[in-house]
Amino acid sequence: MMKKLWSFALTILLIAVCSAAYSSEKKIRVLNPTPPNRMVDRVPLTPRLDTLEGKTIFLVDIGWGGKDAAPSIYKEMKAWFAENMPSVKIETRGIKGFYMQDQPELLKEISEKGDAAMFGIAG
Repeated sequence: MMKKLWSFALTILLIAVCSAAYSSEKKIRVLNPTPPNRMVDRVPLTPRLDTLEGKTIFLVDIGWGGKDAAPSIYKEMKAWFAENMPSVKIETRGIKGFYMQDQPELLKEISEKGDAAMFGIAG
């Protein structure tokens, strides 16, 4: 009986301490998502291609989920273009390293050899 009484008393004490601590804090912290110094520079979107005929398109897997997560969708897209739009050249690439790292070599290759690129998860 004494053990139950102590458990009950400790539970009441814990509730009282938590309630006092919670009720004494009346401020709410709100974070502002805008950059503190200035807005970022806006860059216009690249104009759409008039046609895909005769163009080279790069499909770039950003590697999210690992190297072998699901590369099949790009293979299927490449096969679709080969069958339905054979004049369109499809190049598939994967990034090197982590997907948030700069990819200067890849971007240079795309700008020199490609007409368009799609970056994404290949699965």
